[in-house]
Amino acid sequence: MIKIFLNYLLGYLNITIEGFFIERFINSCTSKKIFLWGIKRENASILNANISIIDFRRIKKIMKQSKCRVKINQKKGLPFFFHRYQKRKIFVCLLIPVIALIVLSSRFIWNIEIIGAETINKDELMQQLNEQGLATGKRKGSIPTKEIIAAIRLQRTDISWMEINLKGTNAIVNIVEAQAKPDIVKAEEHCNIVSDKKGIITKITAKQGTPLVKVGEIVAPGTPLIGGYMEGKYTDIRYVHAQGEVIAKVWYTKKKKSTFTREINTFTGNKKNRYTIFLHNFPINLYKSIPNFEKYDTISENKKLRIFSNFYLPITVTKNTYQEIKTEKITYGKQELQNILIAALEEEFQQKHTEGDTITNKIVNVYQTKDNTLEVEMTYEKLETIGTEEKLKE
Repeated sequence: MIKIFLNYLLGYLNITIEGFFIERFINSCTSKKIFLWGIKRENASILNANISIIDFRRIKKIMKQSKCRVKINQKKGLPFFFHRYQKRKIFVCLLIPVIALIVLSSRFIWNIEIIGAETINKDELMQQLNEQGLATGKRKGSIPTKEIIAAIRLQRTDISWMEINLKGTNAIVNIVEAQAKPDIVKAEEHCNIVSDKKGIITKITAKQGTPLVKVGEIVAPGTPLIGGYMEGKYTDIRYVHAQGEVIAKVWYTKKKKSTFTREINTFTGNKKNRYTIFLHNFPINLYKSIPNFEKYDTISENKKLRIFSNFYLPITVTKNTYQEIKTEKITYGKQELQNILIAALEEEFQQKHTEGDTITNKIVNVYQTKDNTLEVEMTYEKLETIGTEEKLKE
């Protein structure tokens, strides 16, 4: 990318190479360190590519050796651009400092991209990276990537692998999240099976160990269900790794309440856009005032300017969209409001629980309070396999 940018500054040519020995031509260019980019093949004997002006002068000998012909299609880059606009001196004079600023900014980091964070909070990780020295506006040569990786790995146990690549003015932080491993009791170790939920036992089967509860018994979290020992009629107590299945009725309860009169916000369709340009952290507002809506919602979109895929500039354009809101008061009847609250609770249950769950009962209780509020309490009764292994204390 740096080579391409430098060639743009110095000027380059788009050429067509034609002949039956194009591969020999490319291999010769590679061996003599002649840089070709943007290569596109039209057919077996015709190839398009870009080449610098300096390298173009070096390929005459290669053309003869490979028996290929080269034709110039276009002349590109700043020298040809200035020649085209040489009469527009003011435009050229303004363009020169802009180019100088772009070249200067290429030595700094203007964007940080985190890849691989699915459950990790990106804002929190970004804050830690900033504290360790990886931040926008930092000179690339002053960023100790290895030390930053080591420090972050020491601070966080939820990252198993991490790397930082500085490409152009972009810092790409690749991470692999560590998978949380449950505490597993080894097969050769003695353990009990204890309850991990509150419920009523409906079935208990001990493959190895001694059942400690009966069907119909209420258990709380931590209650031993199957003991990690066995005692025969004519033998002493023998400790084992408890195994078995315990099924219980488990309850999940949620509540929602609402007044009979509720305020509903709807968008009127009226909206205004306002733009702000940030030169690194310095804001330049392109407007004098915000829209005179009585109530509105704001949606912000940020876009960092870049020349190439990884060449960001220290310029961010923020678009704020103000959407007018109209507030209406709606009064519900008791049955209508009750149905709305029940539907909301059922949606929450569906998001949390899977379709394969065995639901044995659903209980809905409705309460109307003195302050003109309706409360709905919903309880789902489900059959679940409960229990977790707990190592026996020696």
